[in-house]
Amino acid sequence: MLMELEYDRGTLIIRGQYAVPFSTWDNRISAFRAPAFRYRDIVEFLRRSLVEFSDYVMNPPPIEKFKKISVPLREYQEEALNSWLSSGMRGVIVLPTGAGKTLIALKAMEKLEVSTLVVVPTIPLMRQWSSEIEDKLGISPGLMGGGEKDVRFVTVATYDSAYLNAELLGDKFMLAVFDEVHHLAAEGYSHIGEMLAAPYRLGLTATFEREDGRHFLLPMLVGGIVYSISPKELAGKHLAEYEIVKISVDLSEEERKEYKEAVEEYKRGLSSIGLEMRSPDDFRQLVKMSATSRTARDALLAWNRARRIAINSESKLKALENLLLAHKRDKVIIFTEFNDMAKEISKRYLIPLITHRTPEKERNEILQNFRDGIYTKIVTSKVLNEGIDVPDARVAIILGGTGSRREFVQRLGRVLRKRAGKRAVIYEVVSKGTKEVSISYRRRRGVSS
Repeated sequence: MLMELEYDRGTLIIRGQYAVPFSTWDNRISAFRAPAFRYRDIVEFLRRSLVEFSDYVMNPPPIEKFKKISVPLREYQEEALNSWLSSGMRGVIVLPTGAGKTLIALKAMEKLEVSTLVVVPTIPLMRQWSSEIEDKLGISPGLMGGGEKDVRFVTVATYDSAYLNAELLGDKFMLAVFDEVHHLAAEGYSHIGEMLAAPYRLGLTATFEREDGRHFLLPMLVGGIVYSISPKELAGKHLAEYEIVKISVDLSEEERKEYKEAVEEYKRGLSSIGLEMRSPDDFRQLVKMSATSRTARDALLAWNRARRIAINSESKLKALENLLLAHKRDKVIIFTEFNDMAKEISKRYLIPLITHRTPEKERNEILQNFRDGIYTKIVTSKVLNEGIDVPDARVAIILGGTGSRREFVQRLGRVLRKRAGKRAVIYEVVSKGTKEVSISYRRRRGVSS
C-alpha cells in the first residue's frame, strides 16, 4: 500500500503501513498524525527509505511571477544568503538593525520562487514589508493584520494574525520568513512555527537570545544560526562608526533616601518569603507569588519604586539638557523606560513625543518631519525599539531601559545607518550607586565601541 500524506488543521495525517518518525497513532482516524512542521523531515525519511508515497500536503495560492531584483547585495549579505542556501534553506541570520536583513529575505524569495509567508511583529512593519515586496519583486502581497485578511502567493502577516489563523495558513506556503524571529519562541507564537508545513524557513533578527531562555526552540522551529555579524564588524564600511559613552549621575539626597528605603523593603520582603535573586527565573517566581502573597506583592512594588527612582532621577534631566546643547544641530532620539519621563521631557524641552498611545497618523507625521529635518529631536519610551521604520539619527540618548541586550542593540541600530563623515554616538545615562549600574553592564555585553 502506498503511503499518503495530507494536511489537517496544523497537523499531518500519514496513512499507510509504515510508522514514520515524529508521528503518533491516532485511533480516531486509524492513521498516524504528526505536527505540520515535521513535513520536511517525514518526506526526507520516506525518500531515504525508498518508500513510495503520495503527497497531498501543500495547497499554495495561485502562482505569481516575481520580477528580478535590481539592487545588488553587499558582500556580507551575499555571504549570509549563501550560508542559508547551503544549510538546506533553513536557519537564522543575525544582523544589526539597518544592515539590510529585508533585502536578503527578498533575494531568497526571488531565488526560490515559491509561495511565501512573511511574519512580522507590528502592523507598521507589515506595511513596510508589503511596500518593499511590491517595489523589489513587482507583486502585490496579501496582508493579514490590522483588519486585512487576504491570502496570496506572497502574504505578509503579523505574529498575532498568523497565530490566530495558523490552521488556515499551514498548508499554503513553501517558505516562511520570520522577521524579528525571537518573537516566534514566545509561548503562544511558537504554535505558528509548529502548525506551518513550510519546508523552507528563514529567521531574521539582530539578537537571537531571549531573556527567558526560550530561544532554545528556534533551531527546531526555524533552524540554527547560519550567519551572524556584529555592529562592530560592520562599523566604518557598511554601518556608521560609533562610540558608546556612559554618563554617571548622582541621585539627589531625597532620591537617595527614598531609593535606599525601597531597596531595604524589597530585601526584607524577599527574606520573609525565602526567595533569593540568583537568576531571571527567581524574579519570575516573585511575580507569580505576588498574585497570592501580600508580602511578595509589597516586595515587587518596592522593587518597582526603587527602579523608577533610579531611572527617572532629576539629575538625568540635567545631563540630558547638557547633551541637547552639545548636539543642537544633530538629529537625536531620546529613549526612556517610562512614559511619564518621556512626557516630562517633551513638555520641558518642547520635543515631539511618540508613545504606544500616539495615533498612527500623528506618529507618521512626527517621523516624516524628523526625516525631513523639520524636527531634529524626538523622545520615545519603548515604541521605537522595534517594528517601526525610524529615520536616520546621529545621536541616541538612553535615559532608561531594561537589562535586555536585544533592546540595547535595537536602540543602537537606530543611529548606525552610514552617512559620509558622520560618527554615531550613543549616550547611556545611569544613576550611580543603583541597580542601573549592573543593568547597564548586562545589556552592553558583547556590544562595545
